[in-house]
Amino acid sequence: METDSAGLGNDAEVKLSVEQIEWATLIFVMEKAHRNKLSKKFKSHLKDKRVICLNIPDDYAYMQPELVKLLENKVGAYLR
Repeated sequence: METDSAGLGNDAEVKLSVEQIEWATLIFVMEKAHRNKLSKKFKSHLKDKRVICLNIPDDYAYMQPELVKLLENKVGAYLR
């Protein structure tokens, strides 16, 4: 399964687009605040999408080992 990462913030290297949402089978967010922001910005495009909140605080550095381990544990079951 292919994965792609995009953000909702103004500082995101890759900003989330309608095309990415339409392409996605599952959409993961780190926090409830992210899910709320996603819903507010893309509500009409999320009707048939499954959005999963991982409940991981968004205060880790990119590829920080602790974050990678948390993501592997929480997301792994969905990607098999």
